Amino acid sequence: MRVTYEDIKSNPEIRTYITQADASLIALGFTEHSFAHVTKCAETASSLLRDLGYDAREIELAKIAGFMHDIGNVINRNDHAQSGAVMAFRILDKLGMDPADVAVVITAIGYHDDKTAFPVNAVAAALLLADKTDVRRSRVRNRETINFDIHDRVNYAVEKSDLALDAAARTVTLTLTINTEVCAVMDYFEIFLDRMLLCRKAAEFFSLKFTLNINGLTLL
Repeated sequence: MRVTYEDIKSNPEIRTYITQADASLIALGFTEHSFAHVTKCAETASSLLRDLGYDAREIELAKIAGFMHDIGNVINRNDHAQSGAVMAFRILDKLGMDPADVAVVITAIGYHDDKTAFPVNAVAAALLLADKTDVRRSRVRNRETINFDIHDRVNYAVEKSDLALDAAARTVTLTLTINTEVCAVMDYFEIFLDRMLLCRKAAEFFSLKFTLNINGLTLL
């Protein structure tokens, strides 16, 4: 059975898990991981595959994986990629998705967490690039936290963020405008260097070079 992105996006069960997962992360003091984040990941991952010439099936699966990738946070933040993959298997199998498609989605979800992440297939690589580059001011829930939480401070400092693929030049570039009165550029690297290295690895899956531009300077 062909299960579409629209089926997933409107599924009450999935939406409940995303909502409750984000509620848990609010209690823990994390940045936004709700519908804005997962929708952006779904759109960015699918756009990357579309622009790289992948077929409609893989583009659709990237959307689905992007939308579902953080549902494991409803169980616990620790190992949320693995628990999310197991949850996604149960949901997608119940919906009647083809096992080959289920396998692609749960693989991408299972390999997206920072500590165990790896671009094992095209959908996983696209999801990694989409997830790890979603840095923006609107993910900060409470401006007061920027005074003592470096993650919130770095996200709040990002006034503009853009991920752009240049297929001809074989590059994918994250361009950030950071307000250095809020945080220093080095603060960004302190928090996100590992994620940027994951983006480099994911880009290499597509034979692309990942570059990072902050305030007009190419830093990676």
